[in-house]
Amino acid sequence: MERRIAEGGGPGTPQSTNAPETPTKCGACATARRSPFGPPGPSSVAAGLRGGGVAATLAGMDKHSRPSVISRSAALACAVLMLAGPARAQPSGHWVGSWAAAAQPAFPGPQERYVGRTLRLVAHASIGGGRWRIRLSNTYGKTPLRIAGAHLARRLHGADVDPDSDRPLTFGGRPDVVIAPGASVSSDPVALAVPPLSDLAVSLFARGTLVADTAHALAQQTSYVTRAPGNALAAARFPRAREIGDWPFLTGVDVDAADASAIVAFGDSWIDGDGSTPDANARWTDALAARLQRAGGACARVALLNEGLIGNRLLHGSPEHAMPKAPDFGRALGESGLARFDRDALQQAGAKAVVIHLGTNDLGLAGGVAPASELPSLEAFVAGYRELVERAHRAGLRAIGTTLTPVEGVTALPGYDTPDKEALRQRVNEWIRTSGTFDAVVDVDQVVRDPAHPARLLASLAAPDHLHPTDAGYATVADAVPLAFCMR
Repeated sequence: MERRIAEGGGPGTPQSTNAPETPTKCGACATARRSPFGPPGPSSVAAGLRGGGVAATLAGMDKHSRPSVISRSAALACAVLMLAGPARAQPSGHWVGSWAAAAQPAFPGPQERYVGRTLRLVAHASIGGGRWRIRLSNTYGKTPLRIAGAHLARRLHGADVDPDSDRPLTFGGRPDVVIAPGASVSSDPVALAVPPLSDLAVSLFARGTLVADTAHALAQQTSYVTRAPGNALAAARFPRAREIGDWPFLTGVDVDAADASAIVAFGDSWIDGDGSTPDANARWTDALAARLQRAGGACARVALLNEGLIGNRLLHGSPEHAMPKAPDFGRALGESGLARFDRDALQQAGAKAVVIHLGTNDLGLAGGVAPASELPSLEAFVAGYRELVERAHRAGLRAIGTTLTPVEGVTALPGYDTPDKEALRQRVNEWIRTSGTFDAVVDVDQVVRDPAHPARLLASLAAPDHLHPTDAGYATVADAVPLAFCMR
């Protein structure tokens, strides 16, 4: 018999462990009038490259104090240490996300169907460990999702896995599970030694039909589906396969790690890794995760979870009715950031902080892909950001803002780049830098913009669409974060 998950959200859905952290010493923060390492609250670190020099501003520590200026390394060290917290002993069963992808509705048109096939989905772990579980979602499904079997293994290359690492997965002790529409489920734990930055293979099989109503479209990672029906869950050498470029149904891989915590990167295609090289793990989150592992020590116990979603907006959901001459995305760009924040950010296992990068599409899509009436005012941006920060604080997470990056030269979408939108972007960025609403601010605008032409991305860091960074651009942003916060 199949195990059935009947309620939306589903039992076993991982919840954040957000116990208050012991304040961590940071000598560079002695200049601040109020330590940013206490409970989440309004302080801000704006950091970046300015006019070829390096500077950072610690702003808005309280309403009556003037911002203090400290070094870039010290400021960002404090900012990111605030995110990670110290490595501490935790009881067994402290789950932390090592990899994640945002659930996404399908694009308009016929939906992908997997009839009696085996899927082998590749996920790149940020931290390692010895006990694992996966998370599956039927968030946007119209019918029950019937999984007849699932396995987890370390990937070797392509679709092939290390046979000694292959582990059958169960759900409530059974190999099969039915996930109701709107629900999600976590597997039972399995023991498997996995080093950090490893590729994992999650294999799924259904005897009937799996309709990919819930997936993640911009995987930037090749996964595989058997061309012929059959159960290939345990196949070390995967049968002749068709390649796919999305992640159907899989939304997370968690590790039991008592001394670890996670930073959730929540945002749009910039977080999703658009512009990076497929199969290279070159997104910003990947670049930062790799840098943390190279640093070792406490840094190596900080996971990075990518909850980016192409085209996503802070205040509005996907424009379901395309404007004339605009592409039709249907519901595929997801609910607004405000609507999906709790599910995709606050409920991630082991999350201690969330980096918020949203707003570029609120500017760019309005009047081209979406109605002009959906162009927000500065006041609307402010209200949206403040709501996300307040909700993060109530959940015990710190909220880290980022500035909005330049978009001059974007031609792929109609009306994306206009002088009025650029002027509003500058006003939004000034508020993000100086308001003190966020616990910290990472000024990515200053890292990636052309100093001689601030409305445009620096050519050496920009993808051909003039909207997203390249691998080098994402690595540059990751390298701009000093690692003193986790050095011992």
